[in-house]
Amino acid sequence: MKRARAILWAHWRTLLNFYPRAGLAWTAIAAFLWYGFWLFAAAAAGRFAAGGENVAFLRLALPGGLLLVFLYWQIVPLLMAATGASLDLRKLKAYPIPAGELFAIEALLRVTAAIEMMAVVCGVAAGIARNPALPWWCAAGLAPYVLFNLFLAVGLRDLLMRAMARRRIREIVVFLLVMCAALPQILLTRGPARERFAALLKKDVWIGWPWSAAAAVADGSNALAGAAISLAWMAAAAWFGRWQFGRTLAFDKEAAGAGGARLPPAARIREAFFRLPSMILADPLAALVEKEIRFLARSPRFRLVFLMGFTFGIVILTVSFGRRTFFGADYLTAVSVYSLLLLSESCFWNSFGFDRGAAQIYFLAPVPFSRVLLGKNLSAVFFIVLEISAVALVCKALGLPMDARRVLDAFAVAAVMTIFLLCAGNLLSVHQARGVDPSTQFRAHAAGRVQAMLAVIYPVAFIPVALAYLARWALAGEWAAWGFFGVLALDAAAGAVVYRIALQSAVQAAERSKEQMIAALAAGDGPIAG
Repeated sequence: MKRARAILWAHWRTLLNFYPRAGLAWTAIAAFLWYGFWLFAAAAAGRFAAGGENVAFLRLALPGGLLLVFLYWQIVPLLMAATGASLDLRKLKAYPIPAGELFAIEALLRVTAAIEMMAVVCGVAAGIARNPALPWWCAAGLAPYVLFNLFLAVGLRDLLMRAMARRRIREIVVFLLVMCAALPQILLTRGPARERFAALLKKDVWIGWPWSAAAAVADGSNALAGAAISLAWMAAAAWFGRWQFGRTLAFDKEAAGAGGARLPPAARIREAFFRLPSMILADPLAALVEKEIRFLARSPRFRLVFLMGFTFGIVILTVSFGRRTFFGADYLTAVSVYSLLLLSESCFWNSFGFDRGAAQIYFLAPVPFSRVLLGKNLSAVFFIVLEISAVALVCKALGLPMDARRVLDAFAVAAVMTIFLLCAGNLLSVHQARGVDPSTQFRAHAAGRVQAMLAVIYPVAFIPVALAYLARWALAGEWAAWGFFGVLALDAAAGAVVYRIALQSAVQAAERSKEQMIAALAAGDGPIAG
């Protein structure tokens, strides 16, 4: 594996030399909180699995727990539009590296897509190895299950990325992803399959499932049959992953995404849509906003998360759980907040990412940098309003309860959160700028890393909204609505002051570190994307 070490070393040097190191303390704190929580969960699971008196309950709960690990590993990265670190095959095709070695490295990199689950499984395995009521080798039963998830994740990712590279079927693929991601919730909450699916989370109903087979080995209930089935699933996943990886090696992404030169009939409508900022804003701000709207609307990466905002959220939070959802009458607000989460990377945290090296024009043109940030913020607000409007229309089309109060609540909550998210986003876009390939549909960062960032910023941004909900709960009758919107109005006023301060701070930081910022945006990835 000398070539593997060389690839990892080259990637490490790329990160060390090109990626910004500003804000390292903040990143370390966020990562400590998020990964610390999962390490604590892994330790707690290991401590429980180590107890000899817990064997009976372990045999009852382990199949369902491993099923949840499988769903998190394969589905949550898609919900977050992030697939973890992966090899940039375009940069490695020129080297005489066997495809088998590249596949092995790619499989190992699938750990980054759900490193939280890897920690939990390792914790459970360590606990089972220490359990006096179980043979020590039972813990080894989880190893084929981990490899099964890694190999399957490689195959699913490569299959999905090739499908998403084709222009005319991209939206169909997203729709199928929505239905596949919602299938567990639908089976769990609706129809005659509810009891059978719920039973998977409680006991081993059929040893033929990969999670049931792994649990049968780990808890010592049927080790021989479970080991044979686990190895069979692992071999099948390895074949599928290797097959899809080989097809990706020979795949021409540019040719698949190329389209004809003929303009579609709706070109005039699109052009009028792009020209909307010029009707209400003056140049140069109108030109900046129009440029952002044009670019984001044409970016496959942004279109994916925009489409997921009013499909994934609605299916998971409303259709799957029906009217009995945890969010109750506030389901529209919950879907809107989920949409903000999906749009956060493009609209908030890394607003200069798509510009990459071309961002240097902002420092050369006779336009104040504050106008540049304001233009990006206004374009983000434009798409957020469009997203929430689409969410409301889809909910209405599906026959979900819809009235003016729900729509007003969603827009008001989203507006307040957007103000505070823009405050943090302008600072992060300057201090932690990094180039992003707009043609890639999914983020190359691990889901845990994204969630580590959101684990700090999103709760803080939601505090003002939580105060409004607290006021509505404390007041009764018609005063509840007045209190709710009154607190949101005060939050918006305070957010405007904070926004102005954060904007000036971001402008000053950009002037001080513009060379480092441009270098970070223009830098290319190493042999491992992300």
